Amino acid sequence: MATSDKKLFLGGRLKRLRRDLGITQTRMAEDLEVSASYLNLLERNQRPVTAQMLLRLADAYDLDFRSLAVDDPGGGAGLEEVLGDKMFADLGIGRHEAAEVAEVSPAVTEAVVRLYRAYLDRGRLIDLGAFDREGGSDVVPTVQPTEWVRDLVGSQRNYFAELETCAETLVAALKADPQDLGPAVRERLLVAHGIQTRVMPVEVMASSLRRYDHHRKRLMLSETLAPASRIFAMCYQLGLLEYGDQLSALADRLKAPDRSSRQLLKVFLGNYLAAAMMMPYGPFLAALEASGYDIERVRARFGISYEQAAQRLTTLGRSGARGVPFFMVRLDAAGNISKRYAAGAFPFSRFGGTCPRWNVHDSFKTPGRIITQVIETPDSERYFTLSRTVRRVSGLQSGQEDELVVGLGCELKYAAKLAYARGLDIAAPVAVEIGPSCRICERPVCPQRAAAPINRTLLIEEASKSLSPFPFVA
Repeated sequence: MATSDKKLFLGGRLKRLRRDLGITQTRMAEDLEVSASYLNLLERNQRPVTAQMLLRLADAYDLDFRSLAVDDPGGGAGLEEVLGDKMFADLGIGRHEAAEVAEVSPAVTEAVVRLYRAYLDRGRLIDLGAFDREGGSDVVPTVQPTEWVRDLVGSQRNYFAELETCAETLVAALKADPQDLGPAVRERLLVAHGIQTRVMPVEVMASSLRRYDHHRKRLMLSETLAPASRIFAMCYQLGLLEYGDQLSALADRLKAPDRSSRQLLKVFLGNYLAAAMMMPYGPFLAALEASGYDIERVRARFGISYEQAAQRLTTLGRSGARGVPFFMVRLDAAGNISKRYAAGAFPFSRFGGTCPRWNVHDSFKTPGRIITQVIETPDSERYFTLSRTVRRVSGLQSGQEDELVVGLGCELKYAAKLAYARGLDIAAPVAVEIGPSCRICERPVCPQRAAAPINRTLLIEEASKSLSPFPFVA
């Protein structure tokens, strides 16, 4: 960083960091041993952040300075998608201008994105007849709980140090082998809390996969759950019982906008704790590093599913012991995204699915097999990705198949650490160009384009046919 000629203007991120820490500009200036006026210049992007200042930030707030020097996961991309709407077409706002606004004013950017999301939700409900166009009495929430939690987790880079500590303390108390955690968790539930764990027939459980009967002190698990999912369910219940107060306090500190968002956040935090119990940070990271991040080898060692391992890969953000910063998406055959996590930067689409040129969609053709690809985003960043199908439950009756695809990826510079990239020419790989939502993607030659970019003019010619279904004036 110190030897680079590129100047870093990180005003927006400094302001966001200060806001997240809940401290004043004067207090931060004191922590960094600079004047308040100089810090003000840094926050207004009138001075670049030096290498020395990055080191001071890392030392004062226990940060990895690389987290300040990478793009915000979703800010600029989200605003770009919003401004790609046809109502803004006449303004001619480019991608770089949107990125600049997101950098300087991240909170305002998020406000615009939330407002746009509420606008879309209201329009969809009107189309569905939920209430009339004159207003009606029904209330449309301005922030959907799922989106709020996703954005909150993204802002934390999907790492919660407090929960990692809780998990390590509890696993140490269990005195169990991480390769065989189930019996110890079951015994802890019974001995310490008087709770019996029973696997129940699907006919009894109906649509439930896990159900805790508080009065009878029984944790009931559906027989359709795979062994790894049964252990996860027990860890989740044990985590709630032993660290419920801490989970509630953390959820309160993160200031959810409404009750539903807070409840969903607490469930997420409970799931995070359960995953950290099944895959303790230190041993899990060590196994990954030793195997070249071979998920199949590591998941066999810890008795976990592919999806559990994949999601845990996105949480390895401990200062001084970071893993490869992966991003992850889970989607169905229609392209709907049900999970989206990232330890590093990746321009996820916030109002659409994934680009059809990313071969994550091809995994449905090769069930259970891992396929890889190098992709390049419009900002010329390259990522190494791997995808495969997963199943959430087993033994469902015909017509209730639940096959999904999990896509993982990291910046190409980390690919040398991965067993899946052996033999790949990292210096000159064959990269597939992908884009964000078609309506804001400006890649000119794409046979899979579903719509013309909103800020470009369609190029219709009677005498010729383009490779792209929607050719446009570049």
